[in-house]
Amino acid sequence: MPILGLAPSSEPIKPAHFDIEKVIRPNILALHPYRCARDDYQEGILLDANENALGHSIPPTANDIHPELQSTLDLNLNRYPDPSHDEIKSRIASLRSLPGKDHVFLGVGSDEVIDLIMRVCVSPAREKILITPPTYGMYAVCAQVNDVDIVRCNLNLSGAEGEGGANGRFSVQVDDIKEVVASDPSIKLIFLCSPGNPTGTLISHASLRSLLEYEPFKGIIIVDEAYIDFAGADASTASLVKDYANLCVMQTLSKSFGLAAIRLGVALAQPPLIQVLTNTKAPYNISTPTAQLGLAALADEAISGMRQKVATLVSSRGNLLQSLKALSPLGVGAAIGGNDANFVVVPILNRDTREPDNVRSERVYKALAEENKVVIRFRGKEAGCAGCVRITVGTDEENETLMRELEKVLTEI
Repeated sequence: MPILGLAPSSEPIKPAHFDIEKVIRPNILALHPYRCARDDYQEGILLDANENALGHSIPPTANDIHPELQSTLDLNLNRYPDPSHDEIKSRIASLRSLPGKDHVFLGVGSDEVIDLIMRVCVSPAREKILITPPTYGMYAVCAQVNDVDIVRCNLNLSGAEGEGGANGRFSVQVDDIKEVVASDPSIKLIFLCSPGNPTGTLISHASLRSLLEYEPFKGIIIVDEAYIDFAGADASTASLVKDYANLCVMQTLSKSFGLAAIRLGVALAQPPLIQVLTNTKAPYNISTPTAQLGLAALADEAISGMRQKVATLVSSRGNLLQSLKALSPLGVGAAIGGNDANFVVVPILNRDTREPDNVRSERVYKALAEENKVVIRFRGKEAGCAGCVRITVGTDEENETLMRELEKVLTEI
């Protein structure tokens, strides 16, 4: 069954064993998407969508209380947004060196992309996804919401710290994943996080290629690259999208672009999967204020500013790691993972045994938040992360406050 809205192509599919029409649920392939008013016409006297012709009802006096509202109130908020946002997609395709907007899907944060790809590919109560703990928690949440079973294949929890590549700590265990998917054809999706959350570790391109080309697995591999801009040049696997029809790369404007509040997520994939996601999404999933801010953030000057801030945060990350190392006598262990994101993960150790200590770690976490107003994240219950806290790289002033208060708390606990 052809994918509705997608022109036939005579180009060979790579890898040859992949057939997207066998991955997408039959009811989704047969879906005729809702056709909204703005799909047809976007200019003229618009009397086709039952919008409020008199405009929004927020009074001008609102600007006296919230002056930041002015630019938003100047938008045509009484009109439904553009359902396609082609200019945003084109700018993202250019930024990530992809052929064009037909390789880009926009979601309400990456979470909508996670949920949507799960719904279009995995049949509830019958089929499964595979995740690699420790990893981002929303994969499991979305699976449970959609009544989808989860297969867990841990990252390498015992590899040498800082070794990196295919064998370091928190690297993907490719052979284990291959063995699992070969024995269970009901696994439709593999979710990988690179840099990992909470591991901060990159997936090697070689490991990903090996999985993409593994003939027994007929499904799709999703690589979540929310933190990719903090990992340096050539870290992204988006460059592989042109070569592999069974790859979907997720990114977001929440992290490196500093736009967490607008909720704009991105899926990068070949046109067939992008078209299926487009056919299935809500008609107006990206709001006009989000679109306007996203478009502005993707202008050349804004991208240059983003890269400068990323460079500053990467430098601060190095300084933070050095400062944390100085607290070793008080029970801060060496940072774990790859440290390729805008956060670091360190274990809090028992003062007597010098082993990771979840009880002490959680007490430190709560004391910092409740008594010292410095909020970090306790991650000690994640696989391979015993005793660990995750610390976002802040401003210089925030990092200095963190170190001062952390030293105080560690002395007391």
